[in-house]
Amino acid sequence: MYRILIVDDEEDVRHAVKRRLERQGLEVETAESAGDGVGKIAVANPPYDVIVTDMSMEDPEAGIQILMAAFTRDVFTEVIVMTAYGNVKNAVECMKRGAFDYIEKNVPGVDVYDMLTIKIEQAMDRRRTNLAAVTDWERAAKARA
Repeated sequence: MYRILIVDDEEDVRHAVKRRLERQGLEVETAESAGDGVGKIAVANPPYDVIVTDMSMEDPEAGIQILMAAFTRDVFTEVIVMTAYGNVKNAVECMKRGAFDYIEKNVPGVDVYDMLTIKIEQAMDRRRTNLAAVTDWERAAKARA
């Protein structure tokens, strides 16, 4: 089972995303701030598979803090950044730092929860593929040894 962490300072958003994903059978935890999220990432055992984080919480760079903590813990964790105040600079910065995707919460005519569900499925597929490739590489290295 995949483990997902939702980091957002808006309680309504955290709970709505959590409920939606749990209905799909996913294990979901939440954090209400970047500090709380970084702490949970550091002690998660096993590491989270996917992290969905708000970009701007108590600090406009909170999403970047979550990205850095996630990749310090496990380079294969997939991070999706959501924001109500999207801009190209933030999106480019997140993607350069390894985010799986960058989603705006308030796109007219788009159900952000449906979009997020699709992105999480894609992120889990990429994680599964990357972990399988590492396992295959390790087996091949042992066979050569």
